[in-house]
Order: sequence, then C-alpha cells, then structure tokens
Amino acid sequence: MILDSILGFFSNDLAIDLGTANTLVYMKSKGIVCDEPSVVAVAVDGRRRRRVVAVGKEAKDMLGRTPGSIVAVRPVKDGVIADFEITGAMLKHFISRAHNRRSWLRPRIIICVPYGITDVEKRAVRESAAAAGAREVYLIEEPMAAAIGAGLSITEPSGNMIVDIGGGTTEVAIISLSAIVYSKSVRMAGDKMDEAITGYLKRKYSMMIGARTAESIKITVGSAYPLEQEKKMEVKGRDMVAGVPKTIEVTSEEIREALSEPLRVIVDAIKVALEKTPPELSADIVDKGIVLAGGGALLRNIDVMFREETNLPVMMAEDPLTAVVRGSGRVLDQEELMKAILTT
Repeated sequence: MILDSILGFFSNDLAIDLGTANTLVYMKSKGIVCDEPSVVAVAVDGRRRRRVVAVGKEAKDMLGRTPGSIVAVRPVKDGVIADFEITGAMLKHFISRAHNRRSWLRPRIIICVPYGITDVEKRAVRESAAAAGAREVYLIEEPMAAAIGAGLSITEPSGNMIVDIGGGTTEVAIISLSAIVYSKSVRMAGDKMDEAITGYLKRKYSMMIGARTAESIKITVGSAYPLEQEKKMEVKGRDMVAGVPKTIEVTSEEIREALSEPLRVIVDAIKVALEKTPPELSADIVDKGIVLAGGGALLRNIDVMFREETNLPVMMAEDPLTAVVRGSGRVLDQEELMKAILTT
C-alpha cells in the first residue's frame, strides 16, 4: 500500500479516449500528449503466437500492405474491445509513451466508453487498462465527456444535446444536472461511412478500394449537403472484372449519394432522442440547439444537413476531434466533477 501511494504520487494521471479509429491520451495539467490511430501490427509465427511489431501511425501505414506473417489489426470495434490482448499491448505502448517510457509509473486512468455498453465490455476495458499498468481505472461515458469538452454547462438544471460521431459509434445524448437524461448509441459512424463509399464504387464502377482509400475519399470530397462548389478526386483501385489496376474520377455528388444511408441512420437517431426528451428540456434545446463532436462531425456541411432535418440550431464543438478526450481531461483536473460523474 505504501509503495502504491508513492508510485501514485509520482505518476501523472491520464484520460484516454480509446476510439475505434484513434486513441487520444490527455495527461493531467499537460493536455493532449498522444494522438495516434488505434491500429496494431502483429507478427504471427508458425505456432500462432502473436508479437506486436508496431503501434499507432506506423502500424496504420501497414494496413493492406503487410506480408502474410504480419497482420495490421484494429483491436477496438464499434467502440468496444474486440481483442483484449492486443488492446492491452496498445494501451501499454501509449501510456509508456505519454510518460516518456517510464514504465514504473502507475497512473490513475479515466477511459471513455460508449453509453450503454454491457458490464462484460466495461470489465474488458478495466482489465486492459490494469494490464497496461493503471493503478486505478475510472470509466466516463463518451457523450458526457464530449459535452464537457464542448464547453456545455452540464451541471445546471437545463437541457443540453450532444451528438458525438466517432469512428465506430454515434452517441446522441440529452444531458442535465451532471447526468444523461436520455441517450441513444448507434453503430453507424466514420467506419460505416468508409464502407458505404467502398460498396458504392464496387457497385457503380466494379472497382475495389481499401479502407484507407475510402477514408481519403471521404475527407477529400465527402459532404452531407450540397456544396457551393462541388469537388472531384482521382481514385486508384483494382478493376474487379479485369483484375488490373484502375483509375477513375469521383465527384462530391457521387460520394454524397454513397453516404446518404449512414447519415440517414444518424438523423433518425437524433429525431428519436428529440421525441424522447422531456418537454421542459426540449424547450432548452430549441434555444441552445444541438452541439456536434467527434471526427465524423468534420464531414463537410453535416451541420447544415442536421439543421435542415431538425429545424434546430446546430453548432460545432471547438476542435470536435479532441472534444471527448479534452472533456475527460477536464474531469481529471477537477476533483468535484470527478466525484459527480465517474464510475469505477
């Protein structure tokens, strides 16, 4: 116990947004110290034993380009841990990197989790963090963290609506008095948008592209609502009929058509949340509007589309990509907020 308290004294506590697409680490009093893709490259030997070769950006660069003995995997799927062992190795890497490789430090860690995940999934998160060297593990629900990171006044008796569009899940939540009044989580977010683009090009052009290319198309020409000046992009892939490399040009109108189904699921989730909101809180949301966070909120004109669909004001959080980890970090820095919100 004495050793534990000494190590705790010297450690720097961390908040981790363990996302499907990216993992961000916030260190107490220092801010964001790590922002890397949630990808691990694993070498598999003849006995099926796995050895971690690379983590983060270095591993993401290997996606779709590895020999048979090395596999680039994403251990977090739809916001929850799909591979316990590899997630633990990934967390250990990011924690030691945040602490400049001083692996003997044992920090307290806050980890963001999707709203409504099961107790089994929560236990997997806790055990992965403990295996990575955490002294204590706390969980915070992503919509709550996103609301805090977006600067919403969550402690007041007033309704706030946050829509957090991540890589694996979209969280829609109504928050009041430091608690989630209603939340809906749908497994439709950035990854499903990439899959929709891949499927569209397969159907229309008989062309196969990889996940990284689909993501690049989404970032470069993707939009949720018509643009003032539509965009074009050259895309390289494989012709599914001839089996040879192929180059085509896609437009933002085509990609918008490809993204229409995933975006419709998110809009429906927002409308369901608005229907379930108590009348008094609905009045607050009419005044305050909807706040968007998460990497998916960076899709061009997504705020315009939501405004058209809901007839409510829609605002973007400052730096939506880091809103969740910044919110968790704020909880880490404020002891009273920590006691009010966190669960162990």
